[in-house]
Order: sequence, then structure tokens, then C-alpha cells
Amino acid sequence: MGDQRALEEKRPSPAVRPQMTGSCVQAFQRQEHRNRTRPQPGKTSRTSLQKQAEAVRSRGRCGIRSCRLGSSGRETPGSGVVHQRADWGSIHEKICQLLIPLRTTMPFYNSEEERQHGLQQLQQRQKHLIEFCYTVAQKYLFEGRHEDAVPAALHSLRFRMNIHGLSSVELVPAYLLLAEASLGLGRIVQAEEYLSQAQWTVLKSTHCSNATHSLLHRNLGLLYMAKENYEEARYHLANDIYFASCAFGTEDIRTSGGYFHLANIFYGLKKLDLADSLYTKVAEIWYKYLNDHYQVLSQARVQQIDLLGKQFVNDTGLDEAQEAEAIRVLTSVLNIRELTTEKAPQKTVFVLKTLVMLYYLMMNSSKAEEYAMQALSLCREYQLDIQEQSTIQELLGLILAEEDQPIT
Repeated sequence: MGDQRALEEKRPSPAVRPQMTGSCVQAFQRQEHRNRTRPQPGKTSRTSLQKQAEAVRSRGRCGIRSCRLGSSGRETPGSGVVHQRADWGSIHEKICQLLIPLRTTMPFYNSEEERQHGLQQLQQRQKHLIEFCYTVAQKYLFEGRHEDAVPAALHSLRFRMNIHGLSSVELVPAYLLLAEASLGLGRIVQAEEYLSQAQWTVLKSTHCSNATHSLLHRNLGLLYMAKENYEEARYHLANDIYFASCAFGTEDIRTSGGYFHLANIFYGLKKLDLADSLYTKVAEIWYKYLNDHYQVLSQARVQQIDLLGKQFVNDTGLDEAQEAEAIRVLTSVLNIRELTTEKAPQKTVFVLKTLVMLYYLMMNSSKAEEYAMQALSLCREYQLDIQEQSTIQELLGLILAEEDQPIT
């Protein structure tokens, strides 16, 4: 009896019991709501599927989300779907499969020798991606696709940072690509930031190649051209030509870019004689390179079929970026020459002949034939040298012959 009475004394009073019961009911109702809305095992809600699909789309097959780099070089998340699509369309689609080995966790190696070999392979893949992204970005710039050049240049910069660190002179070419893209987009302040970073990196470096100095001065020249400070632009382009000549020679196609931009300045300042001489030099440099390459291929063409029984294939000896540069430079010179064709038709024909050779070696028969017919028409109209006509007719004959005999 005493124990029963003690239990009754410990039991909650009726006044307290309803309050506790109400609280428990509310908690129970909340739990029931969670259970009803929670996906059951083996089932996935439509919202969850959409989120997973969006994650896959944003990361791609390589497993990383599209990112952007600021001028400081830090990686920041891509700002929305627009930037992710731009990244995918510019470069990511081309390198997605190449990124997979870089994002895969390195396996456990049994020896230090195996580990070093694995690290060397990883670095080789990164170096390949650096050059590939750099070339793609350059190609976009020469084609005037400045917006597309930005993601490719950023990827090149990121891989350079992974291999060389944050303050290496190896980062300079990527900074210069970003500066040129910014200039093309009219973002002069942003271009100045990239160029300042590049200049500071070069100044801190104890060893910097003449080629890098040339690129830096060329982009500084472009910056001052955009700001219409032509004195400073001429100073930097002169330095560009000097360093490029030290690195490659005065008659190299990699030096011709400095002549071309300097000619544009003189043309804008109405100093037409100076501009004309520089445009002529640019055309001659490209013609010599293409003609030399064409002659080598012509000698090899004596034996039309190789050991595998395949037809001989043309080649420019240039990468995609250099081909795009040749097209842009030579078509720009042609547009200027066509304004004075009546005074100097032979100069127009010379540029046309150079373009014929370029497109022929690029295996673009339709464009090569178009320029060849135009050059031949001018030769006949102005009764130019017979040898000039025969050279163009020879090229035209090769073009038409290859159209009739497709490559197998």
C-alpha cells in the first residue's frame, strides 16, 4: 500500500497532463510530415533528380564545375549558367576527357620510383593542356572571338600555376592572352591590370626569354593603341620587334606581328609611305615562309604515293593559331592594297598570291581558287608580268587537279 501511494504521488496532476499531451502531439505531427515528404528508399524525388542532372551538367564528365579566375589568379565559382556555357563552348568541351586523369586520385605506389614516374606523367599531361589551351585562346583572338578566348586563357593560366607556382615568369604568356582579350572586349582597365601583373612578374624574374619580352611589349603597344597614345605604342612595338628579332630573326613570321601593328599605327596617322613599306615587309615575310614550305612539299610530291599507299597531303607547318594569324594579317593587308590597286596592282596581286598559297597548303581549295582567279584577273587587266601569270596559273592548276582527285 505504501508503494502504491508513493507512485500515485509521483504521477502528474490532471492540470499538467493535457499540456504535455499537446506538446507530444505537435512533435508527432511534425515527424509524420517529415516522413511523408521524405523520399522512400529506392525512390528519388523529381526535384532531387533535377538537382543531380544540373550538377552533372555543370561539372561535366571530368567531374569539376566551371570556374573563373580573377586578375589576382584566384579561382572563384562560375557566376551562373551563362559563364558555364561560355566555358563549355570555348574550351571545356575540348579538354573534358583530358581533365579526367588530372582529377583522379593518385594510386598507392609500391616504390619511390613508381611515385616519381606517376608525378612526371601528371606534369606532362598538365604541360600538354597548357599548350593546347594557349593555342586555342590565341586562335580565338586572331579570329576576333575575344569572349571565347577568355575561358581558354584562364585554363592555361590555372595549369601554369599548378606546375610553376603563383609568381613564375611562365604565367606571363597567359596574362598577356587575357590582356589582349580584354582589349578586344573594350575592357581597358582590366587589360591594364593583367599587363601590370605581367610586367611585375617579368621585373621580378632573373631570367626571362626574349620571346616573352617581345610578347609583353607587343601587348603594351596594343594597349596604348587602344588609348590612342601612339608615341608610347610605337616605343613598345619597336621593342617588340627588337626582342623578337633577337629570339627568331628579323625575317621570321613571329617577328612580322610587330611590323604589322606598327604599320597600322602609321596608316592611322596618314603616314602612308611608312605604312606601305611595313605592309610590304609583312607580306614578303609570309610569302617567303609559305613559298619555302611549298617548294619542300613540291619536291616530296615527285613521289605522289608514300609507303602506305596514301596520297600526299599538304601542310602549312603552322599550328591553328598561326594559321589564324596568317589569315587575319594577310586579309587585312589585302583590304588596304585593294584601295590603291590602280596605282600599284602588282602589290595587290602579290598579297593575293600569298593567300592562294596559304589556303592551298591549308587544303581549303575553294578559297584558294577564289583568290587565284582574282589574282589572274588582275594580271590580265593590268597586263602584268607573264611570269607572274604563269606562277598563278600553275597554282590554280594544282588546286583544280586536287579538287578532281580527292584524298583517300
